[in-house]
Amino acid sequence: MSAIHEIGKKGESLASQFLTEQGYTILATNWVWAHREIDILAQKDNVLVVVEVKTRTSAAFGEPEAFVSKAKQKLLIEAANHFAARHKLEHEIRFDIISIIFKGTTHQLHHIEDAFYPLV
Repeated sequence: MSAIHEIGKKGESLASQFLTEQGYTILATNWVWAHREIDILAQKDNVLVVVEVKTRTSAAFGEPEAFVSKAKQKLLIEAANHFAARHKLEHEIRFDIISIIFKGTTHQLHHIEDAFYPLV
């Protein structure tokens, strides 16, 4: 496993732990449908929360959340709609981003609720 992949997995683990501590129920991690992957699917207060985790070792090139492109958002929306339909969920769907920057042995985590909205 590459170092970049390991950092990403470590970030996703920290994000899942953070969400659990905040009262979210983790429904799935690394859920894949038709070449679209959702890092974390969680639920809280009858809301299905789709979480994209962005992990970096530095913000030198910008904050991690800035790298969730419109194309990535579209893929997340498509996958979330499929997940909700497949599991017969009629909850509101919210799209969050958790950005994590590792700084030596510590990290900075930023949870952005309602990071983007599906286009109608």
